[in-house]
Amino acid sequence: MAAFRPVRDVSGTNWIGPVPGICHKSPTVMEYEAVIGLETHVQLKTKSKMWCGCANEYGASPNTNVCPVCLGMPGVLPVPNDEALRLTVLTGLLLGCEIPAFAKFDRKNYFYPDSAKNYQITQYDRPSTQTGHLDFEVGGEIRRVRITRAHLEEDVGKSTHFDRHSGVDFNRGGVPLLEIVSEPDLTGPEEAQAYLNALTEALVSAGVSDCDMEKGMVRCDVNVSVRPKGARELGAKIEIKNMNTFSGVRRALEHEIPRQIEAVRRGEKLRQETRRWNDDAGITEPMRSKEDAHDYRYFPDPDLLPLAPSREWVESVRALVPELPLARKQRYVREFGLPAGDAEVLKSNAGLGRFFEEAARGFANPKGIANFVINNLPARLAESGTDLSAVRFPPLALRDLVALVDAGRINSKAAQEVFGEMFATGDAPAAIVERKGLAQVSDAGAIDAICAEVIAANPGPAADFRAGKVAALNFLKGQAMKLSKGKANPALAGETLERLLRA
Repeated sequence: MAAFRPVRDVSGTNWIGPVPGICHKSPTVMEYEAVIGLETHVQLKTKSKMWCGCANEYGASPNTNVCPVCLGMPGVLPVPNDEALRLTVLTGLLLGCEIPAFAKFDRKNYFYPDSAKNYQITQYDRPSTQTGHLDFEVGGEIRRVRITRAHLEEDVGKSTHFDRHSGVDFNRGGVPLLEIVSEPDLTGPEEAQAYLNALTEALVSAGVSDCDMEKGMVRCDVNVSVRPKGARELGAKIEIKNMNTFSGVRRALEHEIPRQIEAVRRGEKLRQETRRWNDDAGITEPMRSKEDAHDYRYFPDPDLLPLAPSREWVESVRALVPELPLARKQRYVREFGLPAGDAEVLKSNAGLGRFFEEAARGFANPKGIANFVINNLPARLAESGTDLSAVRFPPLALRDLVALVDAGRINSKAAQEVFGEMFATGDAPAAIVERKGLAQVSDAGAIDAICAEVIAANPGPAADFRAGKVAALNFLKGQAMKLSKGKANPALAGETLERLLRA
């Protein structure tokens, strides 16, 4: 019997069916499930590095943002970056973590060219935050992933390999990183990608990091194993190292999960190891057997004092914790009656969300405001190459514009013109309408005269409508709008044309 490819069930979490390269007498085989945990490394948004005053910036010439401290020269002493400590605790509070009264820094010892000190300063058994969670949305459902810890550490240098030699740039060495470790609560590739999107959205909204993946600000290690569905014991953990795109994480898992299932069904005993993702080939490749903690010989860093944050300081940081993006989306649907799609857009861009809220709070038509904020405003910002800070009109002016449309003073086409003028000049909507003569004609006598003229000038379409061709009315309505230079009330023009044609 021919081999079948493994397939997922409709939930996307369980892998069933025959696997490549194996013949089966029956399609009924043991079902397996994936167990996934993620270690996400996020560069903190600080001006200087973790232990020294060197700039934390992207794009500088190699080895220009360096000093004896970040190069690990003998006799130098590191000094913790206060802002990095604050952002670490802010992240912990954002993720509902505990903030221990005692934390410390440790040395993770290993030899590699990109580590000038031959060790990395990190947090091992006493991290600054622990035991939290993050809720996120996938497939229209809310999932929760437990957060084991979010601990502070330093980045290392960047190796670049050329044809005949290699080089190391230590500009990144000593840059503050937050490693956010999840529990193995994820069950599929789509969930993993959705979790990473939600995590970075939360960190950006809190000002913890810009999370710019093109600049290497977010990297991810994927821990994945498979086990028979319903089993409690975890399988051998395979780590896929240094993923730098979330879509790459999804693709790597879409390959790695069936690979492990195939190996298990062949009778192979999987062992803990580290692999890399080859995106061009679409496969994971072995790197090395996975080290255990004792291989790194962790011990407390003798140059750094333990951390003992006061309750008052922690509470001062707690006051700065913003609303999580998912909670903001749910509130927009609940309080403003927005469709989920609109709320999703505003959730993903905190600046647009704040602009919308200020304009829509207490207004009868928040959906009308959302349309301009979601569609018109980003388009104008992109055209002008500016951001929200450069918008010349206040959010309440947008409320005034929508109110003019709702009151029938201008039509939707004129509103687009008014919005463009508001963006360019910052003038009030009513003043623009007056200055440009955009007020909508809603006078019944004037509309009657326009419609009568249109019917007289277009006897063919008028006869078509009287003969039962309803679509002809749209043509006549368009002619009425053209004759009025777009100022006629469209609804009133349509009603008037139909009344005159049926008379």
